[in-house]
Amino acid sequence: MAAEPITHPHPSTTSLDDDPAFALHRGGKLEVRSSVPVRNADDLSLAYTPGVARVCTAIADDPELARDYTWTSRVVAVVTDGTAVLGLGDIGPAASMPVMEGKSLLFKEFAGVDSVPIALATTDVDEIVETVVRMAPSFGGINLEDISAPRCFEIEDRLRAALDIPVFHDDQHGTAVVALAALKNAARLVGRPLSDLRAVVAGAGASGIAVSRILLEAGIGDLALSDSKGLIHEGRDGLNPVKRRIAEVTNRSRLTGSTEDALVGADVFIGLSGSTVHESCVAGMSPDAIVFALSNPTPEVHPEVARRHARVVATGRSDFPNQINNVLAFPGIFRGAFDARAHTITEGMKLAAADALAAIVGDDLTADYVIPGPFDPRVAPAVTSAVAAAARADGVARA
Repeated sequence: MAAEPITHPHPSTTSLDDDPAFALHRGGKLEVRSSVPVRNADDLSLAYTPGVARVCTAIADDPELARDYTWTSRVVAVVTDGTAVLGLGDIGPAASMPVMEGKSLLFKEFAGVDSVPIALATTDVDEIVETVVRMAPSFGGINLEDISAPRCFEIEDRLRAALDIPVFHDDQHGTAVVALAALKNAARLVGRPLSDLRAVVAGAGASGIAVSRILLEAGIGDLALSDSKGLIHEGRDGLNPVKRRIAEVTNRSRLTGSTEDALVGADVFIGLSGSTVHESCVAGMSPDAIVFALSNPTPEVHPEVARRHARVVATGRSDFPNQINNVLAFPGIFRGAFDARAHTITEGMKLAAADALAAIVGDDLTADYVIPGPFDPRVAPAVTSAVAAAARADGVARA
C-alpha cells in the first residue's frame, strides 16, 4: 500500500485568529454606510431613478454642483503603491492594504473624514500619476501614502500641478508638521528661538527632506542633512535632483563628513534614518540639547540613553513621552482644507497646523510634554480651524 503524500497546509484561519491583530483585521476595518434612508418607493425614487437624473443633469450643466450634491468634496483617496510601508519596506500593494485601511480608519475616527484606500499595482511614476488623475473626479483630496523616495516627490509635484484638489503626501508633510510643532515647544522650554538653533537631520528620504524644508520655512538657524553617504552639501557627487536642491538651502556651515561629525555642538538632532547614533554623540551636543529619535520601531538612540544628556527627547513610539505621531496632523489638515474648499494645501496651511498643535500644550509645557497626545480631543478641531483660516488667508479657499 502506497504511503499517503505529506502535505504542508497553510495555517488555518482559526489559528491566525488566535492572534488579536488578525482577529481585529478579519473582514477588513472599513465599510460603506448609507447617509440617507431608503424605506419605501418614494425614498427610492429620490435616491435613485428618476430623481437622481435631475441632479445628474444639473451637475452636467454646472460641474461645480458636484461639490454640494455628491460626497466627492469630502472624501479622500488614500493612495499607495506599497513600496515604503511603515518599517516594512516594499511589500507590494496587497500587503499594504491593512495599513491603508488603518489610515482611512484614522481619518474617520479623528476628524470625521471619509476616505477610500486604494493600492495600485504599479510602481511606474507616469502610470501612478495618470491613474490618480483619471480617478480624481471621484474625490475631494488625495493622500499619498507609503510611496518610496525619491519617486514620491515627483509624484506629488506632478499631481499638485495637474489637480485642483488637495494633494498631500503624509509621510512627508504629516511628519514635518508634527515635528515642527514639537520643536517649537522644545525650543520654548529651553528658552531659545528657532533662529538660534543648529539642527542635524539624519535621513534624506521623504520625511527627512520634508522636515528639513518646513524647519527652514519656520526659520531654523542652520540645518545639516545627512544620508547613508554622509552630510549633504553643495558639490557632493552623486546627489539626485531632490538632494541637490536641498543642498542649496541647507548646511550653511558647509560641514562635511558624517552625521556624528555634525552633531558636535549641535542643538537639535532629528533622526529619520533607521541608523544608530552612539551615546557619545548625544553627549557631545550643546547643553539643553533636543533629540527627536523618530525611527520605528528602533529609535536612533534609546530614549533613556538620550535623556542622560538631552533636555527634551521625542520618539515615534507610543510607549515613550512626546510621540511624534502623524495622526495629530493629517486628519485635521484635510478636514480644514475641505471646510474651506481649498484647491491645494499651502506651506502656510502646514505652518498653521504646526502652530495650532504647539499652542495646545500651552502652559503645561514640560520636558515630557512638548506635543499633545493623539487622543487629546482638542487636536483635530484646533488643526481644522487653523488650516481653514490659513487657506482663506492664502487665497486658495473656495468657501
